[in-house]
Amino acid sequence: MSNFRVSRCFRPFDDVNEYQLHHFCDASESAYGVVSYLRMTSEGGQVHCNIILAKAKLAPLKKMTIPRLELMAAALAVTMDRKIRKELDFPLNESVFWTDSTIVLHYIRSDNKRFRTFVANRISTIRDASEPRQWRYVNTEKNPADDVSRGLTPDKLNGRWLKGPSFLCADEMEWPIAPADLQVPPSDPEIKPPTENASAFTTQSEEKSLERLINTYSSWYKLRRGVSWLLKFMQWLKLKGKTQTEQELRDFKRISYDDMQKAEKRILHYVQKCFFQKEIESLTDSDGKVTKTSQLYKLDPKIVEGLVRVGGRLERSALPLEAKHPVVLPKGSHVSDLILRDVHVKAGHSGRNYVLSVLREKYWMLGAGAAIRSMISRCVMCRRQRGKMMSQKMADLTENRLLPDEPPFSKVGIDYFGPFEVKRGRSMEKRYGVMFTCLTTRAIHLEVAHSLDTDSCISAIRRFIARRGNIKEMLSDNGTNLVGAERELKREIDGWNKAQISADLLQKGIKWTFNPPTASHFGGVWERQIGTVRKLILAVTKQQVLSGESLTTLFCEIESIVNNRPLTSVSDDVNDLEALTPNHLLLLNRKPQLPPTVTDRSDVYSRRRWRQIQYLADVFWRRWSREYLPQLQRRERWVPSHRNLQIGDLVLVADANTPRNSWLLGRVLQTFPDKKGFTRSANIKTKNSVIVRPISKLCLILEGDC
Repeated sequence: MSNFRVSRCFRPFDDVNEYQLHHFCDASESAYGVVSYLRMTSEGGQVHCNIILAKAKLAPLKKMTIPRLELMAAALAVTMDRKIRKELDFPLNESVFWTDSTIVLHYIRSDNKRFRTFVANRISTIRDASEPRQWRYVNTEKNPADDVSRGLTPDKLNGRWLKGPSFLCADEMEWPIAPADLQVPPSDPEIKPPTENASAFTTQSEEKSLERLINTYSSWYKLRRGVSWLLKFMQWLKLKGKTQTEQELRDFKRISYDDMQKAEKRILHYVQKCFFQKEIESLTDSDGKVTKTSQLYKLDPKIVEGLVRVGGRLERSALPLEAKHPVVLPKGSHVSDLILRDVHVKAGHSGRNYVLSVLREKYWMLGAGAAIRSMISRCVMCRRQRGKMMSQKMADLTENRLLPDEPPFSKVGIDYFGPFEVKRGRSMEKRYGVMFTCLTTRAIHLEVAHSLDTDSCISAIRRFIARRGNIKEMLSDNGTNLVGAERELKREIDGWNKAQISADLLQKGIKWTFNPPTASHFGGVWERQIGTVRKLILAVTKQQVLSGESLTTLFCEIESIVNNRPLTSVSDDVNDLEALTPNHLLLLNRKPQLPPTVTDRSDVYSRRRWRQIQYLADVFWRRWSREYLPQLQRRERWVPSHRNLQIGDLVLVADANTPRNSWLLGRVLQTFPDKKGFTRSANIKTKNSVIVRPISKLCLILEGDC
């Protein structure tokens, strides 16, 4: 390459009066490229050629045919012509493009054929920047672009490569001429078959167009409007080239009522042809009857204006024609669903019977009752107005309610109730009740709280711990005061643990678990007891105003009454044991004393009191396991399992303080399944914030995969 030289000057003489660009393109299996020359003619008729630019590209890794590669080279040639013309300041004549591929020349000059996408896109690029008459044929031996696609050694670069082929210096009459038989066989794979030709709309293509339209639209009105435009376009194609008046041209630019009716009739005719082909053939025969096995047999169908309608028994009625002989619609068709949804919306999202009556004023749908029920169950507006809250199979009982042999109130549930007005001097003040429920023995403990703030809640909890012992686990609703109390109590207990106290008296932290907000059924253990306490308070006080001391005394008495309730069934047989109560473990006695008389009295009436207490506790837990626990086996509510809430579902968040129309819409961000995989609560993103709600406060509007 050290001996290769290219002159930087294009013009060999100063009297040039004509400039012309010649682009040669070629392709092989490994590469394709273009080489461009500037042809200059002087005033005396002398011709000189000089290379301007050359460009080569490797063939794509994906295997391609030679005609496609030749076409890519031709597209590259027009691109280079555009760039060179932008850079040169010479007054250039019309460019000439050369190729040795007769197929490419045929592609470029074809106006009456439709090609596949790859070829069509590149032909469009070529014809945007050039005219078919600018393209000429050159033999492969005379094509310098052949060196671009196949390679050239350095010692041959100083010949044809720099000056171009010899015929460029000759007169235009001596340039190569394309063969006379410049044709492409009809079997060329790049030409679309006649069935794909859209120049004429056949009946088959019309049916395919209707099918695509029907499956695209989700509105009956928009579907009719779309088919109306399709039919008008087809009519315009048929009349194209004929003389049309101004009124006819205006009619093509708008949709009229008659156009909508024609579109509706065309859609219904297509749907009936798809689903009732055998019935239509039977009705058009000489007898005009359908077979007994047909689903239309009892309707006595007939064909009116090309549509299958109900014959029926109302011929002599005063009803309109459409009501006497409604159009028959198939079950499960997309068009039937669109019509049903349109009738349901126009009927104001009414119930099944009213929608069915409105539908049969014009249409008779097979299996309409089930279809309407299914449609109403999927209607977003109906779900929002009348949808039920979600539910799930009742969960298994937790371990804190099933494990015996622990001191009472080791695991408790806490909740507030009230308020109660008490008299203090001449003024009236409010007091609140704080209930602690033992999750295992179902015993209760009542405390009086002077307010609903965090300090009062902590004080009630500390009084309870001082009287009943330390708590291992505490469950409660997500109340504001309880959340604050849990935070401060943890901080205080952490302080106790850091103090220099004996290891035997080292305080243990309390595990405090909160139920999801507004999930009162999560705390059914203590909510039921609060109802019992309220009932007793109303029965005892009879709306009397108490003092603070009287209220405390009343709470203690009610606590004793509730703890004396039977946990097991009460028997009429005098030989049976008395019913088990929480007081049997709390007080270790009841009127008749527990346990019953046994043979070995030395162990029952031991000198050491702790042995008697241990014995009584063992008897309680043994009876608790045998008589009380089996009663908890049955699921009284929420027996069947339902669909789990999924991430992405659209839900309505229930709020008891606002009307249903004002409930917030939300999207499920995260679900919280239990050990068996059932979702009980979820994180919901609303327009304001992200909240946690149980599924009982959520109404499913739209599934996430819809």
